Amino acid sequence: MLPYRHALRSHIARSSFCAVKRTIYALSTPPGKAGVAVIRISGPDALEVWRRMVSTRNSKKGKGKARYCDPEPWKMHMCKIIHPDTEELLDEGLAVFLKLRTLNAISCIPFCRPAERGEFTRRAFEGGRLDLTQVEGLKDLIDAETEVQRRVALRTAGGAARSRFGQLRTEIIQCLALIEALIDFGEGEDIEEGVYDQARERVLNLQRTIRNHLSDNRRGEIMRSGLLNYLAQREAAIVTPVPGTTRDILELSLDVAGLPVIVADTAGLRKTDDIVEKIGVERAKQLVESSDVSLCVLALPEILKSHDGAKFSLDIPSSVSSLLTSNTFVLLNKADLATSALSEINLSDLGVQHAWMVSLGTGHGTQTFLEGFGKALQQRYNILQEQGSDLDEPLITHARHRIHLENTVQFLQAFLDTPPEDVVFGAEELHYAAQAVGKVSG
Repeated sequence: MLPYRHALRSHIARSSFCAVKRTIYALSTPPGKAGVAVIRISGPDALEVWRRMVSTRNSKKGKGKARYCDPEPWKMHMCKIIHPDTEELLDEGLAVFLKLRTLNAISCIPFCRPAERGEFTRRAFEGGRLDLTQVEGLKDLIDAETEVQRRVALRTAGGAARSRFGQLRTEIIQCLALIEALIDFGEGEDIEEGVYDQARERVLNLQRTIRNHLSDNRRGEIMRSGLLNYLAQREAAIVTPVPGTTRDILELSLDVAGLPVIVADTAGLRKTDDIVEKIGVERAKQLVESSDVSLCVLALPEILKSHDGAKFSLDIPSSVSSLLTSNTFVLLNKADLATSALSEINLSDLGVQHAWMVSLGTGHGTQTFLEGFGKALQQRYNILQEQGSDLDEPLITHARHRIHLENTVQFLQAFLDTPPEDVVFGAEELHYAAQAVGKVSG
């Protein structure tokens, strides 16, 4: 048994040694997000990789010759990336060769090792230099795709959420201190009268503050075919004059006024005998009911109703009007085909807060719609683009923040529901509340 264990240990040691000595490579930039891809190659054969794949302007041409020259360290080279076997041109870019003198020297020290992924951040958290919200802010900053996301993530990583939630926890602990003093000494010579009422009033204010954070329409977490293609600036959906073309749901992630918006193009809501289209219509209704906001696109000539051949009004099908809510925006398309009736149309008759008339075919009115739609979304989620606006306030940016704050509100309410004679149980509820809000920061 011992020889086997010794052989196994030797094999593991040899494998580990070989793994350390092997040349490794990886994508150093966020995959699918970064504007430029950076590939890092590290190891004893990194220079050989350069010689086989990097062709600079100073390189010699022709097979069988030394096409590639050794790089000048620490200098960026404009180059062509060549397949090492087929010699096919893969890409053009920039390459730099770094002589890692410092890292090589550090690696010679036996008690030093390369850091694992995220280890520096983890140590900063364990050492108290970062809290969980700041760590999440760093991750959100890397993943940010819009200006609003970047600004919110940068502020969170800078400690805005940590400061705010820490302040809430401190205030809860101060209320707890008042109650515990009342338990230990009672209202006598050492404790002023009305301490319990004072603590209760402060808890009420705290609960109100946290509920205001929770009633934010999830603004920190949120961030039609012809319309979908116009917004995406590409042919994301098939558009034909034939009704029922769109049957499945098409989704696209877009930047609308700095907000990350997932736009879903659904099947048109109409009566049909086609089994597949019926499924698409049913899915469309379910998606409309579950979405944050819905954009109802109607063909204006099809819903115009003439009175005595002179006056016009809007006649929306009941299957559509039943889905119009306060979360619905209406877009009347093909306005260029109903120019004679435009002056008589009253958009307020639709019963929604925001409506526009456009022609996606000619582009008329689309810019006004995009600007109005973006502003409406910003107003709905109380997110403004200007510096110094309400956006500078800390936001709940993750679902776990909301869960812990909801638990905090419940514990505070339990304290408020506790009668004064059971003040010991009330103190326990405040203790739980402080723990719950503390979990946001970790």
